[in-house]
Amino acid sequence: MGIYDIELDALDGTPGVLADQAGKVTLVVNVASKCGLTPQYEQLQGLQDRFGDRNFTVLGVPCNQFLEQEPGTADEIAQFCSTTYGVSFPLSEKIEVNGDGRHPLFGELTAAADGEGHRGDVRWNFEKFLVGPDGSVVGRFAPQVTPDDDAVVAAIEAALS
Repeated sequence: MGIYDIELDALDGTPGVLADQAGKVTLVVNVASKCGLTPQYEQLQGLQDRFGDRNFTVLGVPCNQFLEQEPGTADEIAQFCSTTYGVSFPLSEKIEVNGDGRHPLFGELTAAADGEGHRGDVRWNFEKFLVGPDGSVVGRFAPQVTPDDDAVVAAIEAALS
């Protein structure tokens, strides 16, 4: 089963936010509004602006599991992302990425290893998973790797070609 077949609602409750990305290269990122890494939203939007017309999207997935750094309601999260960072890419409903309540999406994503061989639990907010058009995970990047890092950009470009 590909990633795009997993049921996940958009932040506003609209069903099928993953299905809507089927056939695209998608950078799935667990996000939080009150984290030291939150400024990565700016670089994520930069990727969306740079590659969005080439069958690419970022998908932000709010999660409150890391020191409760995403405590807001759906409306508060949407407002923050829009007004603070001009986010135009889709956001999903708030979910859990680790533990017993882990959403099936992250059950699939976390099976992939990053460049250092880490697989399994998401380590922190802003861990990035690159998904190919067929729904397979083609890359994983640690939270501290910025979205505009050469390795991330190169992986996106390779997946788009």
